[in-house]
Amino acid sequence: MGRSSRAARGGESADTTGPGGRTHAQGPLTRTVGSGQAELRPDRDRPSAWTLLIDGAPQSLVDLADPTHLGFEYQRRLGHLIDLAAPPGRPLTVLHLGGGALTLARYVAATRPRSRQQVAEIDTALTELVRTELPLDRGWQIKVRGADARSVLERTPEASVDLVITDVFSGARTPAHCTTVEFTTLAARALAPGGWYTANIADGAALPFARSQVATLAAVFPELCLIADPAVLRGKRFGNLVLAAAHTPLPIPDLTRRAASDPAHARVDHGPALLSFTAGATPATDATAAPSPAPPPGVFR
Repeated sequence: MGRSSRAARGGESADTTGPGGRTHAQGPLTRTVGSGQAELRPDRDRPSAWTLLIDGAPQSLVDLADPTHLGFEYQRRLGHLIDLAAPPGRPLTVLHLGGGALTLARYVAATRPRSRQQVAEIDTALTELVRTELPLDRGWQIKVRGADARSVLERTPEASVDLVITDVFSGARTPAHCTTVEFTTLAARALAPGGWYTANIADGAALPFARSQVATLAAVFPELCLIADPAVLRGKRFGNLVLAAAHTPLPIPDLTRRAASDPAHARVDHGPALLSFTAGATPATDATAAPSPAPPPGVFR
């Protein structure tokens, strides 16, 4: 969220849409959707790419000619995890909690053909806009359900998915009911043996929300790590942090190399360093949770 590091959000429609897609010659498009004012803005550097904004907050970037292009920092970090979740090209079963412009679902479909994916995106008007103007390839097995992310997670069969990607935002904040130990326990239940849970969150200053989220994941999973811009980790600016958790060891060395070589350098914290990061923070529960903090004024300019 903000700069090139931006957040998306978390809601059944047909599995495919028609060919083609919006062209830059048509210019930007604005529509009112369930979550606010959506804008598809042409990308200045890529002739087939579009940025989705909701009420002025950048949410997703989609390149219709190259679905493997991940323009936002947080999406590339999630992309590294997608790449490392199984040997290259092996299909995955993925549950996306939060859809936005379906950037990461497109990435999985392009890099891991025959993957089966389900997306929870509560804003059905947004999904309709995205599927019409930024259509999916007809061969991709992507099903979008117009429902709350947690309600979809509650109905997901036990041990049925390889990867859960949580990118749930209401406006620019993660809703409280998608940040808790109970929510994380549902995600752990949905994972097949060896599966991973990942989440994109946003925080700033002293990072109290991020510290609580690390503690929350640690209450459910024995293995976890955090990926973020060093400036965000130092509280110098508001930004995205990506969490990954599992019941088996994560590929920390490979992930560290990818994060360090990314155009937007990131740090990977795990083990004792991550334990120190929590600084005594307590896990969030359904009884105590609050939404993630609102971005400071002007963060998207």
